Amino acid sequence: MFIGRSDELSCLESQYAAEGGRLVVLYGRRRVGKTELLRTFCRGKAHVFYTCIETTDSAQLAALGARILAKGGEAARYLDAFRDWRQAFEAVADMPGEGKRILVLDEFPYAARRNDSLPSVLQAAWDEGLKDRDVMIVLCGSAMSWMEKEVLSARNPLYGRATAVLKLPPLGYRDAARFLPRFSPADRIASYAILGGIPHYLKQFDDRRTLGENVREAVLSRGGVLYSEPEFLLRQELRDPAVYNAAIRVIASGATRLNEIEGKTLVDRTSISTYLKNLVSLGIVRREFPVDAGEKEAANEHRGLYRIADNFFRFWYSFVFPNLPELESGDAAGVWQHIVEPALGAFVSIPFEEVCRQWLRERNRADALPFHFTKLGRWWRDGDEIDIAAFGRKAVLLGECKYRRRPFRLSDLREFESKSVPGTEGWETHRYVFSRSGFSADARAAAAGGRFVAVGTEDLFR
Repeated sequence: MFIGRSDELSCLESQYAAEGGRLVVLYGRRRVGKTELLRTFCRGKAHVFYTCIETTDSAQLAALGARILAKGGEAARYLDAFRDWRQAFEAVADMPGEGKRILVLDEFPYAARRNDSLPSVLQAAWDEGLKDRDVMIVLCGSAMSWMEKEVLSARNPLYGRATAVLKLPPLGYRDAARFLPRFSPADRIASYAILGGIPHYLKQFDDRRTLGENVREAVLSRGGVLYSEPEFLLRQELRDPAVYNAAIRVIASGATRLNEIEGKTLVDRTSISTYLKNLVSLGIVRREFPVDAGEKEAANEHRGLYRIADNFFRFWYSFVFPNLPELESGDAAGVWQHIVEPALGAFVSIPFEEVCRQWLRERNRADALPFHFTKLGRWWRDGDEIDIAAFGRKAVLLGECKYRRRPFRLSDLREFESKSVPGTEGWETHRYVFSRSGFSADARAAAAGGRFVAVGTEDLFR
């Protein structure tokens, strides 16, 4: 079953239906579902789907050429192999079939690194004919920084040729939950907090078993599918993984400011800033500012907070990395029972805020809120903090997110009502409370009286 990606599929279908040649660049981190998306799109269409591998340039060309020639067409009548890449690209336009002929080059960086003239060859073939033919070429890659620097940047041959660029993000919480339909709403949220929206990770959980059993087997056990996943990804994507390991570890442990990260990693500020920028570009770390921050504050490289953006990396560096000696000895059950499970509520509370923000964005797009906001995020200043603040025209929505085992009470509401964002005095104000464990009777009465909107975990999936 293919889950989600309706917007991306719609974009690909629009490219397919458009007149003339189409050149699409699709990229995103490993395991995010790029290949499955493209295979779903190609189904029923005339296409060649080729996954590049780490091999010689001549072997790569021969393998792709064999796929193209196997489809038939004019070239197959008189050729057993293509003499060069340009001839192979041009032959795609003559493949038999209805509609656009599609060529997907999955993991394109593997081929281009072996032949650095490949983007130039494709650019020449495109400019001198393919752009006017009924073809669609898709360049797909997991090496995100390489795709941005070597395909999309202004100094490269293919710059300006792409008719669509798709950077594939992880799935949102709602689509992620569709992998685990038997789980309760709370366990679906916890699974999203642990695994994020990466389809490959979500497929490792079995919703016929408990959350704890899944975590112990897939993540905490030696030989588990996800046991060494972050280390593998860092080695694949980055040089000097030891420094990246250190940076992610200290952020996961609570160091969020640049000077704190510098001090705890013992890496000088200039170097650690570069490492952090690379982690941000990969979607592993994000740099966060208060929702009302101005452009000047956001431009200051010494301001803002660094947080782990990838849920699974955050879980792994919070619970697996610090406990590797015990896990290597085979004590997955003990680490779960005595370390992970007692801290899981506090751990999930931060991703729970993001789930609530996603819910509000869905409601905003559907015009199902009291006003349409144009800015949404977290707010903090001088020790004061609000989980969610959304701004419209002279209107503000404030949100409180409570992922704990007791219901939200009237006393909690009074504390929440004491919070406000400076500069919004006199604005139309709406308060939303998101609670894992529901609401006490007096809090429900206050919600019925219009003091706030109560949203439980079940509501997040309606």
